[in-house]
Amino acid sequence: MRTFPPYRAQVVTEIPITTRAERERALAAAGYNAFNLPANMVTIDLLTDSGTGAVSAAQEAAATAADRSYAGSDSFHRFRAALSELTRYPHILPVHQGRAAERILFSSVLEAGKISLSNTHFDTTRANVELLGAEARDLPCAEFGDLDSSEPFKGNIDLDAVERLLTGPERERVGMVLLTITNNGGGGQPVSMANLAAASRLCRAHGVPIFLDAARFAENAWLVVQRESGYRDKTPREVAEEAFGLVDGCVASLKKDGISPMGAFIGLNDPELAQRCETNLIATEGFRTYGGLGAHDLDRVARGVHEVLDPNYLAARAADAARLADRAAEAGVDIVRPAGIHALYLNAGRLLPHIPASRFPGHSLACELYLQGGIRCVELGSLYLGTLDEDNELVTPAPFELVRIALPRRVYSQAHYDYVTDVLADIAKNPESVPGYRIVDAPKILRHFNLRMAPA
Repeated sequence: MRTFPPYRAQVVTEIPITTRAERERALAAAGYNAFNLPANMVTIDLLTDSGTGAVSAAQEAAATAADRSYAGSDSFHRFRAALSELTRYPHILPVHQGRAAERILFSSVLEAGKISLSNTHFDTTRANVELLGAEARDLPCAEFGDLDSSEPFKGNIDLDAVERLLTGPERERVGMVLLTITNNGGGGQPVSMANLAAASRLCRAHGVPIFLDAARFAENAWLVVQRESGYRDKTPREVAEEAFGLVDGCVASLKKDGISPMGAFIGLNDPELAQRCETNLIATEGFRTYGGLGAHDLDRVARGVHEVLDPNYLAARAADAARLADRAAEAGVDIVRPAGIHALYLNAGRLLPHIPASRFPGHSLACELYLQGGIRCVELGSLYLGTLDEDNELVTPAPFELVRIALPRRVYSQAHYDYVTDVLADIAKNPESVPGYRIVDAPKILRHFNLRMAPA
């Protein structure tokens, strides 16, 4: 059966069309940092899938009828009902976005000297751990080391490594385990239910809380249905409900699988932990029934978490990603296999072997995609994960040099993605012409958001 998006466009937004000369000037003015580019100079914006999805007519209708009462609004009760029904957590706290949810939960669980274990901490997740004086330690499964293999669950956490830490001399330092579904920093790969259940058993046996970063709960559930034996007859919603039930709580940016421009939540079982988080929330975000969110976003999310679990929508989104992956391969550009859903991860290190890690091949490819096609994306390699010295020279490279092409929900058509792979094919015809880049200036934390670079 052929797959197609189960929706049609009724409102459209004009796409900026620019010249190569205009893009060269814009990128130079931005310090060769895509985060600094003005949106009106970007033709296809694949920088992130966060807050960039197209909302539905039903979401906008709900937003129009939102209740803006400061405390106890009908919009909050609809938000809480939708997320309580999905997660079964008795304590649901709205927050304006995912990094705020991370800050509130982590500061209630961690302290200086503690360790957070994860399949992979993403950028703001790591920063929120480290700002507390704690350590963010990544334990991806060994299978992720082979980017080309067809292993279905490369997003898993290394269970043996977790057990060694929970039974070893650092046991008292472990403050929590956080599983990110899907594993955004690990190539967008899913986490299996078997891995999640085993990690949960380990944590509970050793008295360590375990949480989900559930920003892409629906997409992880879809990939479980497609790839894990025992779940083929389950619906994505049933899988998601089971995943939430295996852990002590979650943080989730609802700008991803809530398909909302803004929003997040903290879901918890423990009433004492929930009380600590709520106090922090009220002091720093807003009252517990809005948490820094506008009423319209509470209602958009309440509708969005239902829409995102539609199997027809998820099948069409996965088909878009798979076609993009196949066309990238035809263009001569390898990706992290198997293809996920929310993004493709291009193997820039393999495409640009003439550029050493110290000159950031992932960033080089991302810049070239913009210069040749007006396509904005982001590096996930040594610029993001590497260790730098005081002169901003690379000391320890990342294990892989990747570029993430994020796929906004319900925004771009197949023709747009075909354009992206056409530009990739042009780059792959003459990769030696792509220059490396050096860092001109960079902050110590979250450097990729604010650094400035120049061609090497």
